[in-house]
Amino acid sequence: MTALTSLPAPAPLTVDEPRARFRDLLLGEWFKLVSLRSIRWGLILGMLGLVFLNANAAIADVNDWDHFLPAQREFFVPAGSLAASFTNNACIATLLITGSLGAVSLVSEYSTGQIRTTFAAVPARRALLSAKIIVLTAVMTVFGLVATGTSFFVSQAILSGKHAGISITEPGIWRALLAAALLPPVCALTGLGLAALIRHSAATIVGTTTVLLLIPNFLSENHHWSACLFHATPFRAWQVLHDLVGAPVNPNIPFPAEPAGEWVVYLGWALGGIVVTLFFGTRRDV
Repeated sequence: MTALTSLPAPAPLTVDEPRARFRDLLLGEWFKLVSLRSIRWGLILGMLGLVFLNANAAIADVNDWDHFLPAQREFFVPAGSLAASFTNNACIATLLITGSLGAVSLVSEYSTGQIRTTFAAVPARRALLSAKIIVLTAVMTVFGLVATGTSFFVSQAILSGKHAGISITEPGIWRALLAAALLPPVCALTGLGLAALIRHSAATIVGTTTVLLLIPNFLSENHHWSACLFHATPFRAWQVLHDLVGAPVNPNIPFPAEPAGEWVVYLGWALGGIVVTLFFGTRRDV
């Protein structure tokens, strides 16, 4: 009778799961962003609202055209034509809309507690937040390009009825359009940074509105210190950059701003929002 020999235990089955790649994080943040109903409706209604504000300004100018003096008509083209394509009211609406949407994209996760689940699924917090920053910047840049381009062509089509429209080849027009198109991502990143810092829905929205809109209203260019702070706000930076090249300088402004410095302001606010998000967002999840 032969002895039974023990058979070797079967080797455990191993499944090689693919490691998460950065593009997977980008896709995840994209689906997370578009799944928020507030973001979807905010982008759609915000786009329609901006186009309506600018088109309504062009319609008002057309209705008043017959009452303009010859000097007013001469000044209107091209400065007034450009102003109608993206008005101050549209800039204010952009500050509120895109700043709030940028804040909601992160603060909504804090308010629902989803941020804990997100960080548990992806321990690499800095990579996750970097993906969120990239997705938000891309979405808001497209939003700015579409809103600015649509507003420009609609408003100029309306003004062309009085031969007061300008073309895309007008000197300085590209700087003005680019300033309007880049304003949404700058404001959205600012709101994102405030969301990572404050982490409470109502307080974050109030803080975003205060920083982007209310504080500039309390500043002026009558004193040097106030002018420096005013020129460092996105609102004033847009105003300076949106003027056509060669426009006469207002002699009543003692401390005017320079366009080159306002591009730095845009960059500073965007980088500031990114740094704050990466710093505070990787250290707290409540």
